[in-house]
Amino acid sequence: MKYFLVAGEASGDLHASNLMTALKEQDKDAEFRFFGGDLMQAQGGQLIKHYRELAYMGFIPVLLNLRTILRNMKMCQQSILEYKPDVVILIDYPGFNLKIAKYIKLNTNIPVYYYISPKVWAWKEYRVKSFKKYVDKMLCILPFEVDFFKKHNYAVDYVGNPTVDAVADFNERNKEDSISQFRENNNLSEKPIIALLAGSRKQEIKDNLPTMLDVVARFPDYQAVIAGAPGISPEYYNQYLTTDSKIIFGQTYRLLKYSEAALVTSGTATLETALFRVPQVVCYKTPIPKIVYWVYKHILTTKYISLVNLIADKTVVQELFAKFFSFSNIHSELSMILNNAIYRNNMLSGYDEVINILGHPGASARAAEVIVNSMNKNK
Repeated sequence: MKYFLVAGEASGDLHASNLMTALKEQDKDAEFRFFGGDLMQAQGGQLIKHYRELAYMGFIPVLLNLRTILRNMKMCQQSILEYKPDVVILIDYPGFNLKIAKYIKLNTNIPVYYYISPKVWAWKEYRVKSFKKYVDKMLCILPFEVDFFKKHNYAVDYVGNPTVDAVADFNERNKEDSISQFRENNNLSEKPIIALLAGSRKQEIKDNLPTMLDVVARFPDYQAVIAGAPGISPEYYNQYLTTDSKIIFGQTYRLLKYSEAALVTSGTATLETALFRVPQVVCYKTPIPKIVYWVYKHILTTKYISLVNLIADKTVVQELFAKFFSFSNIHSELSMILNNAIYRNNMLSGYDEVINILGHPGASARAAEVIVNSMNKNK
């Protein structure tokens, strides 16, 4: 069968490439065209447009590049029409992909599948109506999404979480690693490590990292090691580094594997930290914090901001964001994690519940199986 995939970000490129690998195992005649990245290209097929030319974040960048965005959208639509795939598979990236889904559904008979549901449960619940109209099958990677969509009478498939796959694969490939080798390779001291995952964008790093470093400096028996974000230069981090901190790039999983605790901004990093069973503090600084927190409590429809708590449906890790983000709050929570064994073990027990809820590795294989079986039934 012929597959057209659309991924607009680095994470989508990763998950789509793993899905393509699994599709080739399920369908020996699989052919691909796609909007995506280098990882997808390595799986074969034809790259039409790289995600680096698609990704514009924030209102102003989108407005300034609106003509380019519309041109890319038109190119994507035309490429699908010319290729005549058996199915279009959209990966996350809702602002772009939902418009593609609508166009394909209204103008062709090509089925549209969505892998990795956008987080409409957080604040754009109204978009569920569009998904029901324009997406034939939704494949979710968070268990609670099934119940969320069910209340809107929209049947979806939970296929497992690809982050579980990524962590399991890392652990399998790195069984022989040692903390002594890790320290030697990165010129680290013998002190226990506190990992700092301060975000993937410059603004997040600017807002969160200085406070994180200040907090860890009050624990002189530990060393702060920053996980450098892809696409952010070492020079950018240098303005924040202290004499007692280090930064490493391309080794986030290895860093987590050997850390005693972590300070983490919200996002997938909170789940990755939990999967490595590293006690963490979720901390995220925002502008106008009191107003942001009011919006969160009264307008957003989610009880938590971290994936760990969302999956557990209870407070496993403390979320110190908006008006709760402060040096004293983060310091107090980190102290509890490092010095209170009962508190620490309760968090680790919560992690075990999350790991159990997420299920076994194999999200990509299950997603491919659902897609291929569904397509074969509809032939």
